[in-house]
Amino acid sequence: MSTAISLATTADIDALLPLLQRHDEERRNSTDNVQLAESVQPLLEGQPHGAIWLIGPRRSPLGYVLVTFGWSRSLGGREAWLDEIFIRPSVRNRGIAKEVTNAIAVSLTKAGLKAFHARVNIQDVRARRFCEKLGWKIEDQTRILSDLL
Repeated sequence: MSTAISLATTADIDALLPLLQRHDEERRNSTDNVQLAESVQPLLEGQPHGAIWLIGPRRSPLGYVLVTFGWSRSLGGREAWLDEIFIRPSVRNRGIAKEVTNAIAVSLTKAGLKAFHARVNIQDVRARRFCEKLGWKIEDQTRILSDLL
């Protein structure tokens, strides 16, 4: 993998906040820095419910990936959800998102992950195309699932 990724911690909040703001602005969500920080603080502290990876240099990341975790009885183990992925507009369409998502999937699989999913509004053409590039299949109108890892 040529793009560096690192697990974000509380020390990375200042680098992460502007990316979270841009993500929300693109989706026309209004949140302030306090709300944004509170929404990710448990993940940055190492809570088992999810994790955030910074893409590129820690001081000035190109983007981030936020993954949440759950448990599936039918799968017999942990499953992950690609909750958010954001790449700065100036470096989009270079394959970075696909590369880092695949790297995270491989790493999580080695740690025992059974499946990696994404919830995507079927009308979101860009998100749907991204999931298709990953080789994930459409399950219904609001969810795209990967094949079992």
